[in-house]
Amino acid sequence: MHTVIFPGSFDPVTYGHIDLLSRASRLASRVVVAVAVNTSKKPLFSLEERCVLLAEATADIPGIEVIPFSGLLADFAVEHKAEALVRGIRGATDADYELQLAQVNKTLNPELETILLPANASTGFISSTVVKEVFKHNGDIHSFAPPCVKKALLKKQL
Repeated sequence: MHTVIFPGSFDPVTYGHIDLLSRASRLASRVVVAVAVNTSKKPLFSLEERCVLLAEATADIPGIEVIPFSGLLADFAVEHKAEALVRGIRGATDADYELQLAQVNKTLNPELETILLPANASTGFISSTVVKEVFKHNGDIHSFAPPCVKKALLKKQL
């Protein structure tokens, strides 16, 4: 496969995201990390900050491109000539939700496949929300997110 898209809000990037991106980079020569503008969420980090953090956190993974996006993912995939979307799933709830999204995207773009990657046991419990909550309560996040995230969170003074 040449190009896959890994979409998300990444507020902030976690080791779970990085694990999935590393695995996706072995499936395709180009992995477009689509950093979403999600109007239903109020992100802690701006779109630009999330893109910078992702670029820093994935600098050692070959084939990664970080690109902000808004609108329909199916259209973004056409624009970037992607053959597939890659999504991580942590459990049954994620799988049900991702199956629905895959069906919507397949209806909007019949050429677009969705690849669901199960999270590794060592990172499957990590979410951006967990990282922010642990940090907010003065917990150690070094096992959950890269150092650039801790540095960025310190600047936010939660």
